[in-house]
Amino acid sequence: MSEHPHAIVSYRTFIVVWALLLVLTAVTVAVSRVHLGALNIWAALGIASLKSALVIFFFMHLKYERLLFKLFLLLALLTLALFIGMTFLDVLYR
Repeated sequence: MSEHPHAIVSYRTFIVVWALLLVLTAVTVAVSRVHLGALNIWAALGIASLKSALVIFFFMHLKYERLLFKLFLLLALLTLALFIGMTFLDVLYR
């Protein structure tokens, strides 16, 4: 069995991504203190999506995977987003 070479990622990259995650966590807390009405949920979901993308791409090394693997993950996430969106619509129009 042949192994494909692993990408070497510097510690600096991990530290920068970790710092960004901390900043985005602070932004999430700050946004939760501001009354935006229904936009609070969308702001929190947007920030959480950005944070999860950072974790998936850098800490789980998706950035260095093949395009086909990235496309299948995108398809799975879009399907999940569709189901969550349909749930929100159901709750919104009750």
